[in-house]
Amino acid sequence: MRPTPDEYFMEMAHLASKRATCIRHNVGCVVVKEKRILATGYNGAPKGLKHCEEVGCVRTQLNVPHGERHELCRGLHAEQNAIIQAAVFGVSIKNSTFYSTHYPCSICAKMLINAGIKEIVYDKNYEDELAKQILSESNIIVRKFKK
Repeated sequence: MRPTPDEYFMEMAHLASKRATCIRHNVGCVVVKEKRILATGYNGAPKGLKHCEEVGCVRTQLNVPHGERHELCRGLHAEQNAIIQAAVFGVSIKNSTFYSTHYPCSICAKMLINAGIKEIVYDKNYEDELAKQILSESNIIVRKFKK
């Protein structure tokens, strides 16, 4: 059976998450505009640096709870990597839709707002109350993926 556009792009976000090198979460996202993929992202260490799989997780070592102190991590989030990928290749993601395996954190939420994203479709919840508050104040449509 042919997947709907939501099913198709969410499956691609899940495929991107398989490249993640984070020990705690495998997150992937796909940036789409007019049913065309503009960029993808997954979470992991910056280009050329050792991955957490190799050197260990700073957040685990410091006992940082999920959804808190996002700056205490050597990796970039999937959303951040997708935004950077678009910027590096000169692709505007304004008015696009983000398909993500997880609800964005507060840092990524702010970046998505400033990038001009019009919609976020997420599959799994992520406990970050500030992100929910920030996105509720924005003009971004946020919806949970329905299988």
